[in-house]
Amino acid sequence: MVEADDGLKPKRVVFVTVGTTCFDRLVKTVDTQELKDELLRRGYTHLLIQMGRGSYFPTKSAGDDGSLAVDYFTFSSRAASLVISHAGSGSIFETLKLGKPLIVVVNEDLMDNHQSELAEELAERKHLYCARPQTLHQTIADMD
Repeated sequence: MVEADDGLKPKRVVFVTVGTTCFDRLVKTVDTQELKDELLRRGYTHLLIQMGRGSYFPTKSAGDDGSLAVDYFTFSSRAASLVISHAGSGSIFETLKLGKPLIVVVNEDLMDNHQSELAEELAERKHLYCARPQTLHQTIADMD
């Protein structure tokens, strides 16, 4: 749970993410009144949608009238001067296509960490920088 806005009702947030992709169908679905009403019935108070390249924009709501508070933000790597990302192949290749400097931080807690292999291979080929959470600071300091 997250802290309460007014001290009475705990703030419970639903976070929806589509990464960098276009997934208007998902965004439209979570923006339906039926789904928002169900989230409210289940005790959720806020819906935060991270949008990719889609063209559908959900209806914002402050939730002041007892409805679900809805907000969204768009995601675009194009505006970034440096991207620090997890090691998912979709995120890696999307950023490389944009020609942005990229630091990939490997999640060492994953079992069968194929993401680590991909990140390390691409770093060896000088396409990106590869770091672990504990080495991220030094990786940034060592960038040329």
